[in-house]
Amino acid sequence: MTKTLVEMMNKAIGLELQVSIQYMWQHVRIYGFNHLAIAEELKKIAIEEMKHAESIAERIDYLGGIPTTNPAKITLGDTPDQMITNDMLAEEETIAFYKTIISKAAELKDYVTRELFEHILADEEDHHNVFRTLLET
Repeated sequence: MTKTLVEMMNKAIGLELQVSIQYMWQHVRIYGFNHLAIAEELKKIAIEEMKHAESIAERIDYLGGIPTTNPAKITLGDTPDQMITNDMLAEEETIAFYKTIISKAAELKDYVTRELFEHILADEEDHHNVFRTLLET
C-alpha cells in the first residue's frame, strides 16, 4: 500500500477525532430549553465520528501503518449558531477530503478502503445536512 494513502487516512483520523471531541464538548456546553434536542444530536454524531476514527485506524493497521492519535484543530464556538456553523464547515472539509481519498483508493485498486470511505462519506453528508438544517430554522 502506498505511503500517501496511509498519510491521507491518518489525516482523516485527525479530522474524525477533531469533530468527535468538538461535538461532544459542544453537547456538554450548549444551553437553553430550545437546545436540548441539538445537544442530543451533537452527542449522537460525536459517537458516530469516533466510530469512524476507529474503523479508519483498523484499516491503517491492517495495511501496516500506524494510526495517529492527534486530532485536527478543534473549533468550538461560543454560541449555538457559532457551534453549528463551525460543525457544518468541518463536515464540508471532511466531505471534500474523503472524495479525494475515495478517488485515490480506486486508482490504487484498494477496494476495501474505497468502500470504507464511501460508507463514511454517506454519514458525513448526513451530518452536514443535520447542521445545515439546524442553521435554517
